[in-house]
Amino acid sequence: MTARRIVVVGNGIAGLTACDSLRAAGFDGELTVVGAERHSPYSRPALSKALLHGGDGLAAHELPAPTHGADEWLGVSATRLDAGARVVKLDGGGSLPYDGLVIASGSRARRLAGSTEAGYDGELTLRTLEDAVRLKELVAGRPSVIVVGGGPLGMEVASGCLHSGCDVTLVTEGEPLVRQLGSYLSGIFTAAARTSGLRIVNGSKARLIRSGTTPQVALADGTVLEADLLVSAVGDEPNVEWLEGSGLLTDGVLRVDSRGRVRPDIVAAGDVAFFPTQRGLSRVPLWTSAIDQAKAAAVGLLLGDEAPPLEFQPYFWTEAFGLSLKSVGFTPVEGTPHFLEQGAGADSALLRWEHADGSGTAAAINYRIPIPKLRRLANTGSQLARAAEPVTA
Repeated sequence: MTARRIVVVGNGIAGLTACDSLRAAGFDGELTVVGAERHSPYSRPALSKALLHGGDGLAAHELPAPTHGADEWLGVSATRLDAGARVVKLDGGGSLPYDGLVIASGSRARRLAGSTEAGYDGELTLRTLEDAVRLKELVAGRPSVIVVGGGPLGMEVASGCLHSGCDVTLVTEGEPLVRQLGSYLSGIFTAAARTSGLRIVNGSKARLIRSGTTPQVALADGTVLEADLLVSAVGDEPNVEWLEGSGLLTDGVLRVDSRGRVRPDIVAAGDVAFFPTQRGLSRVPLWTSAIDQAKAAAVGLLLGDEAPPLEFQPYFWTEAFGLSLKSVGFTPVEGTPHFLEQGAGADSALLRWEHADGSGTAAAINYRIPIPKLRRLANTGSQLARAAEPVTA
């Protein structure tokens, strides 16, 4: 495709990577970025990791200044897309014409109170830099905290609040992290969480009670929990409302091909998009997933069928309760892993699971290893797995 004007909607890591990748691929035309947040791109994973655990500084999220030379429209939202006319409509009445479009509008936090913009004053989420700053300020007073959601974000928030001296209760449907990582790794993190003082309540269908001066959470069995502070970490919702009526959505979902294309002049990447993987069409709202998708999409926009397809291999990283986990490969993993190497500490290990399709997942727990080497271990065939000793309970 010959393009002289490319518009990128979204100024997160997917939008930033798309801009950098377009320039690296030789695009020297007019490049415009539209970002709903007023900040330059920042590290969203740092908000629930280093920022909550750190001292008074608020620099953990900062990224190097962009060098792609795009015209940046920050604090501006895309409100509608006229794909036929190739025009992005903006709030305030403005519009941007384009030859090529990158959709990287990301996602927003799902709320227990519903998806209304105002939400519920007693419910906090952690998605933006403003969210993180507010949460950090509030937990400094050591309030009692309820965290709803036993996924990676919920566990990281609970760990950060405990680190700040708060009394913390985690409400989770099933064991924490089991849906994301599987029972083996879930067990390791759950044991560390309880040892750290986290109270875990297994309850389904958590809902808010809008009464009293402090937040309350009611569970399906009638249990009512109350704390000074409520943080919900119950997933995210793709920002696709501005695409309604564009003809790009299928059953409300934005789907792309293996080169990130929605159509020849439009690509999408990051949390907003469903893309093909070895395990089927998936939306994978992870930091490195957004980066990998954006690199493929940028080249796909410029080169079309000549662009290499995305060969996606998940990379996951979490830190909580004194544990650091980095894994490469699809999760959740089932069954007992093979032990590859013991680290220096009792909680330090390098593990690998072999899947039925011949692929593997490698995980490093409190174990220093370069990510390229972890990727190689995940890709190593069954011969290595058979030679390794299985982990014993």
